[in-house]
Amino acid sequence: MSNKPSAKRANSRGKKPKPSASSVVYAPDRERRRQGTQSLLDLPLEASSDGVPPVDVLLLGVPTDAGTLHRNGARLGPSAVRQVSWMGGRFSAALGVDIYDELRVADGGNVSVEDLAVDDALGVVAERIAHVARSGAVVGVIGGDQCTTLAALRGIREAKKRAVGLIHIDAFHDALPVDAPRGIHHRNVIRQAITEKLIRLDSVMQIGVRGPCDSASEHAFALGNGFELVTMDEVRWDFHAVVSQVRKMVSRGSLYVSVDLCALDPSVAPGVSTPAPGGMSSWQLQQILRALVGADVVGFDVVELSPLHDTAELASGVATIAIQEILSAIADTRRSARPAPSAPSTRTRRGRRSA
Repeated sequence: MSNKPSAKRANSRGKKPKPSASSVVYAPDRERRRQGTQSLLDLPLEASSDGVPPVDVLLLGVPTDAGTLHRNGARLGPSAVRQVSWMGGRFSAALGVDIYDELRVADGGNVSVEDLAVDDALGVVAERIAHVARSGAVVGVIGGDQCTTLAALRGIREAKKRAVGLIHIDAFHDALPVDAPRGIHHRNVIRQAITEKLIRLDSVMQIGVRGPCDSASEHAFALGNGFELVTMDEVRWDFHAVVSQVRKMVSRGSLYVSVDLCALDPSVAPGVSTPAPGGMSSWQLQQILRALVGADVVGFDVVELSPLHDTAELASGVATIAIQEILSAIADTRRSARPAPSAPSTRTRRGRRSA
């Protein structure tokens, strides 16, 4: 006979039995918020720096703006998204899929980088993401500034031992030269990722680019390295063609998806690090992300949210919905990959129809 007290006896002593990992439901639960716990999309909070829960997607907050050149505040992005995560939901009406019927998802808490310089923060984040990626889970990062993308790509490369394709939704190329003394910052991370061979050059698409750019060298670098450039003018004037281009990218192998909220018009998302007038609408962003159905998404991020400059939590809300749309596309991809259930047989073993 076991000496361990039963759950009933433990409760009678005022102690609540600790749930096992298998008993955790990796889906949203509004009761957590009512009890005072805020998590990304109201998901279970599994904040461990050394472990990975048994999930398909792990969301991580990266609270740093050490790489920002202009407006600070991106370090507050993860907490702002947690605050407005009540805007999310489990069912995508557009794709007709219940995310959490297909995926187990958790909030992995924040990576501790608040007080670190850029290079140190990149190392800590890359190590954490490599650990998650080795488990087979998709990593979803909520920033934080765009330097987060470089750390994520480094971590995925370390875990997967190969480069990946990139869909980068942004107002800027982020391909300025990496010069001393400033070093790496949020406007040169894509150039650095190319230098480190973290990205496959035959599978790079930048969407929403409009600048203004600091120099012609950024644009020349992107074209010279074979980036597929979709300017904001193309998004405005031929949006159906843009969605088709994204769908073609889906078939080119593993993809990392980066959503810099500066891609959106400031009227839609005022609380970003580098606002640039003439951007896309939230509906256009949603359509682009829904076109990812069928992609092998190995990681994604939503970055450059700056709550200090937000109005009525508009940008925070768009960030939340962007995460939701990416998860919906991954879920629909998983659902589509499953074999269709067999129809009940209408024949008996003798090959005749049953009565």
